Amino acid sequence: MKLNEIQDLIKFVSKSGVSEVELETKEIKIVIRTPKTASGANMMMQQTQMAMPMQQMPQQMQAPAPAEVKPPVVAVSEESKYLTIKSPMIGTFYRSSGPDKPVFVNIGDEVTPGKAVCIIEAMKLFNEIESDIKGKIVKVLVNDATPVEYDQPLFLVDPS
Repeated sequence: MKLNEIQDLIKFVSKSGVSEVELETKEIKIVIRTPKTASGANMMMQQTQMAMPMQQMPQQMQAPAPAEVKPPVVAVSEESKYLTIKSPMIGTFYRSSGPDKPVFVNIGDEVTPGKAVCIIEAMKLFNEIESDIKGKIVKVLVNDATPVEYDQPLFLVDPS
């Protein structure tokens, strides 16, 4: 299976609204799971597993072993009044759509449901992440171009 075929499969799954797809051939096994969200937003792949030996994978599909990522520690007493925008997938966090483009949101910006707040890259696909809450950004919890985990807090939002 070629990389572009895998990307097409991921796009199809995200648009179809199914929560899990499993595809297995002689050489490869792919499992794509999407989280069930209350907002009903289309969420891309949460987890993809491949059961092909790394030596048989095309060079472009081989990825270095991910570094251990620990979510930032949030002080409960001071910041408990804030809501969080969390990562809907595993990938690389970007604050803007390109190196020479402005960031989606800054501290102090108002966000509304449906407004893009960042991009998360997963398997060479750039997914715009939209806010599902209304409020004002008070803190960015992740540095630009760093890996993020599923459900990791990305932004603190003051709902008042």
